[in-house]
Amino acid sequence: MNFALKNIPQRTAKPRSYGMTMVMDKGMGLEGARDFLSVAAPYVDVVKLGFGTSAVTNNLKEKIAIYVEQEIPVYFGGTLFEAFLVRNQFDDYIAVLKDHGIKHVEVSDGSISIPHIEKLGYIEKMAKHFTVFSEVGSKDATHIMPPYKWIELMKAELEAGSTYVIAEAREAGNVGLYRTSGEVREGLVQEILTQIPYEKIMWEAPQKSQQIYFLELLGANVNLGNLAPAEVISLESTRVGLRSDTFDMFLDNDGKHRANHA
Repeated sequence: MNFALKNIPQRTAKPRSYGMTMVMDKGMGLEGARDFLSVAAPYVDVVKLGFGTSAVTNNLKEKIAIYVEQEIPVYFGGTLFEAFLVRNQFDDYIAVLKDHGIKHVEVSDGSISIPHIEKLGYIEKMAKHFTVFSEVGSKDATHIMPPYKWIELMKAELEAGSTYVIAEAREAGNVGLYRTSGEVREGLVQEILTQIPYEKIMWEAPQKSQQIYFLELLGANVNLGNLAPAEVISLESTRVGLRSDTFDMFLDNDGKHRANHA
């Protein structure tokens, strides 16, 4: 931090195993990525090149190198994994990852139907060579999974080798964890947390109200994903009580820390 303020919640240090911010890059140019990192690099833990954008991004290797130079892992969106898989090109996908020096992967089934035992097999295979993020939840707003099913899938995927499970919300934050209005399915979240360690969940939370919900629930060091690059500094300010929405979150009446998960 630039200023010596008292009573700021302690943040985990990079490389973080939790308290992570995952950014979705949907097509920034090379200079845009450099400009973004010039102010936000300390607060970015992983960058996802959203959905299938990496397939059509010019100067892709140069762009990946910009992030890697800042020791920020990059991975391709799960939709690209599914696009290769549905075309029976899994081996080609692995070759693409290796050719681009990608060490993190997302395994998802939000756009195509994959038997879960098959998905677990892909996780197990890829976990031998990559850090795996596996996504749970459908991109279809009409497909509502009960909490017990979320828990069952998350447990199985962590056991298969996923380092983190991603709780699906899409880039807009209006499916999966959330109602179409963006409102959090609070009962679902609370139920998941009875069985799955919060440090192992990446909650997709692109909307400010969603971020605040998880910060209030789990403290400054909750994993939050699908952040737009322009929102990273705002989120970090919110994490540490330097935005009106969370200003009092880490203070009691005497100006001391409140309990939190730091």
